[in-house]
Amino acid sequence: MKGLLQRVRGARVDVAGEVVGAIDQGLLVLVAIEPQDTRASADKLLHKLLNYRVFSDADGKMNLSLAQVEGGLLLVSQFTLAADTHSGLRPSFSTAAPPALGEELFGYLLSKAQQVHGNVASGRFGADMQVHLVNDGPVTFLLQA
Repeated sequence: MKGLLQRVRGARVDVAGEVVGAIDQGLLVLVAIEPQDTRASADKLLHKLLNYRVFSDADGKMNLSLAQVEGGLLLVSQFTLAADTHSGLRPSFSTAAPPALGEELFGYLLSKAQQVHGNVASGRFGADMQVHLVNDGPVTFLLQA
């Protein structure tokens, strides 16, 4: 499971002109699920997302986590992040989880996040989404679980 996290000042996801998820300061995370992923992978990724220290402390050092700053968490399913781009000029999606597994594990990740973190929003699995964000820094990391 991969999570491309971006520290944001604000972000939202629109589907067909409707806002389906939005946060103020926090993390926007594009989530890719691969065939070998399990609920344990989702648990590991969520632990990293909530505790990865990417927010500045009083000295301006990246030393605070999402949980510590009580920021928002916006999760967006992104199967293209799992693409195989090693050869050719067209990505292959054979390394992405089948849609049923992807939806099940993304739903599990979202549910667990909502249980343990107060401010969680999401896009809509499988939808054509427009993601709007103000990247803060910019600060972007690729996490793998």
